[in-house]
Amino acid sequence: MSTQTSTHSAKAPRASRTYQIAVIPGDGTGPEVIREGRKVLEAVAAQDGFRLDWRAFDLGGERYLKTGETLPASVLNDLRGMSAIYLGAIGHPDVKPGILEQGILLKLRFELDQYINLRPVKLYPGVWTPLRDKGPEHIDFVVVRENTEGLYSGVGGFLKKGTAEEVALQTSVNTRLGVERCVRFAFELTRRRAKALPAPASGRQAGKKLTLCGKTNVLTFAHDLWQRVFNEVAKEYADVQTDYAHVDATCMWMVKNPEWFDVIVTDNMFGDIITDLGAMIQGGMGIAAGGNLNPQGVSMFEPIGGSAPKYTGQNVINPLAAICAGGMMLEYLGEADAARRLEQAVMQVTGTKLKSLAAGKMGHSTSEVGDLVVRALNG
Repeated sequence: MSTQTSTHSAKAPRASRTYQIAVIPGDGTGPEVIREGRKVLEAVAAQDGFRLDWRAFDLGGERYLKTGETLPASVLNDLRGMSAIYLGAIGHPDVKPGILEQGILLKLRFELDQYINLRPVKLYPGVWTPLRDKGPEHIDFVVVRENTEGLYSGVGGFLKKGTAEEVALQTSVNTRLGVERCVRFAFELTRRRAKALPAPASGRQAGKKLTLCGKTNVLTFAHDLWQRVFNEVAKEYADVQTDYAHVDATCMWMVKNPEWFDVIVTDNMFGDIITDLGAMIQGGMGIAAGGNLNPQGVSMFEPIGGSAPKYTGQNVINPLAAICAGGMMLEYLGEADAARRLEQAVMQVTGTKLKSLAAGKMGHSTSEVGDLVVRALNG
């Protein structure tokens, strides 16, 4: 969190301080972590004097198995009218891979034009990282991933499928419009972070540098466009330092020197990969949250760990990623003070209360972790 992303939606006027939140608990442990997220969000809303009106939507594997539906047009239309979407998890062991991902997750991103995937990579106090000699002062950056184009756009097909001469094509689609709006968002975010974050102990200027991650030496068409757009937009942001790194180098430096990064902007596929690496260096899936943003429309916030079906119903899954996703949602809605206090409460819990972030090893149950965050909020 603390991503400085507030893009308060016109659908919930700031003066009313009432927000219509679509809740998609989803599959597996999704309902369990969403329950704890709502508990914490209700507590901070009561403290700060705003209201969250929740509306639940039954989307996921169970609905698909019963009805054959993934994301009906009527549900999609209802979601367009919400202030934000709070998602638990999508993924069911009895549903063939790809059906729910394409029919719900990707469809939501494309239909609602959630063209930014935002992933904070921040190490909290008390959280173990596999990186030797690195602490919270070294790991605090944000990845801005283009979210509706690239290899995920679905352009391609088969020739002679199922034969010895089969050909499979998957085309990466990169438009000037799609690239530029993503790059501009990243520059604006970098500028806001530079103003908001204190200079770290290492002396570098926190939040001041924007790194373009690509592969210009091989992907000489798509990433030539990314590089040219990046260089052109950079002329409008003289206060932002810029850098470029190939994706393979980015992966190496995220492990060796994560403190080199403030904000990274990249395409859909590379962003998908490096954000999972980022989740590991910040302590694992139990703490990693993300947002799928349409800065002019409806955005969706979620823990990134998936449905974890083997833990369903055991009350052992870590809810902190879902709670942090809720904090990102508050910041997007314009409730920055509430988001900041929620994050501070999470940091207090990770720093003083938990044995581990792993499911079943926290020293507390799922519901108890939610209660601990609420108590930290109440001081």
